[in-house]
Amino acid sequence: MDCSEGGPGPSERSQRSSVSSVGARAADVLVYLMDDTVLPLAMENVASVTAQDLHRTIREALQLPDIAMEAFALWLISPLLEVQLKPKHQPYKVCRQWPDLLFRFTDASEDDIVVDEPSLQFRRNVFFPKRKELQVNNEDILRLLYEEAKFNVLEVRYPCDVEDCEKLGALVCRLELGPYRQGQQTVCAVKEKLDSFLPAHLCKRSHGLFTAFRNRGPRLVSGEQGLLSAYQEVKEEVAGPEAELLTRHYRAYLHKCHELPYYGCAFFSGEVDKPAQGFLHRGGRKPVTVAINLEGVHVIDLKEKHVLLGLRFQELSWDYTCSGDDEPILWLEFDGESEGTPVNKLLKVYSKQAELMSGLIEYCIELSLAKEPVPGQETKVSPTAVPGPQPPTTSQRHKLRRQSSVVCSRIQHLATIDYVDDGKEIKRVKPKRTTSFFSRQLSLGPATYAAVQPTDSLEQG
Repeated sequence: MDCSEGGPGPSERSQRSSVSSVGARAADVLVYLMDDTVLPLAMENVASVTAQDLHRTIREALQLPDIAMEAFALWLISPLLEVQLKPKHQPYKVCRQWPDLLFRFTDASEDDIVVDEPSLQFRRNVFFPKRKELQVNNEDILRLLYEEAKFNVLEVRYPCDVEDCEKLGALVCRLELGPYRQGQQTVCAVKEKLDSFLPAHLCKRSHGLFTAFRNRGPRLVSGEQGLLSAYQEVKEEVAGPEAELLTRHYRAYLHKCHELPYYGCAFFSGEVDKPAQGFLHRGGRKPVTVAINLEGVHVIDLKEKHVLLGLRFQELSWDYTCSGDDEPILWLEFDGESEGTPVNKLLKVYSKQAELMSGLIEYCIELSLAKEPVPGQETKVSPTAVPGPQPPTTSQRHKLRRQSSVVCSRIQHLATIDYVDDGKEIKRVKPKRTTSFFSRQLSLGPATYAAVQPTDSLEQG
């Protein structure tokens, strides 16, 4: 089956079936929305119903305007895999093929594959441009988009700096608790539902030694005071019906998320090599999430929840390899430097979903070529040079370019293959030693040997 994309789903999501494995002629199909509500649909000839047919039925049931046809898609998701269905796909048949898809695109064990069962979810279409989303005024559509964005922020699928988490959480407070009111009641309401407003890692309270000595109980969580301050600053721009105000806050939340370069991405699981460290130059691998949208590719550290590498399509070349028993690899090539010398950097992403990632990158670039051609613009994208969406202006992105921001690339945390092309042959750049074996040098006369000093920019090829 040719799927649009796939990726790891949150492990805490419960196993839930949307389409029965029994081919009944008439049956209820359960469709899940991003707020975890369930929409039961009575369908005839379930086995032959297409995603397009289901999509139309959902839009009618929810009374959504026509723009919902572009904004949302049907997904099959489980803790092991996520795939966005194309209109022609038949969900029932894809469910029957699910074990084969898991075997092909995941590293799940046979036992896990046997018990895994996907559910149908109605959520954002990865091919829906942000510029079109900005034109949406319908409250129901904005609410659905908001619920999905909030989920991705809270689950840290969209890594955010603390300041941005607090501002986004403040908008959630406004939507769920109403306008800010001074007093202990508001503080208690925020504390009771803190994990509904902030990602889990910002909700942990610390129990330090000094706190114990003072006998004052756990300290405030890192983002709690900032959240309360941001909540207090949420303004009601104009007076009006509550529904209109809610729509404004949904839009404000989405606009803030639009600043994140990976908004609207499809997510994939993989691993990358760690830089070699220590006397024996041991490296190993680290798990990553690869996020791909219409603008580019981001490699996100799954443990540290920050970006390792972010590239717009104009800034990369890519390839996918898999032969025989070799591990599938997505290759990302981009410009960089080594010891001050301009080089080509090559990153290997090991993943059984490399084929899906490569296909999605190619399709996103084709969409960019078809919808937003820029005559005369040259790019480095392969296999075909394709102009993509323009980067944000300085005024749009300066808020996310803080020092040590989670959205900034950390190339020094990656093991890349560095090489130069001198016009005759490709030469690999060999890394220098990070230290000398010898601690003493000849003191008579000027020394002609100097130990190589450690450098933060040193890359291990």
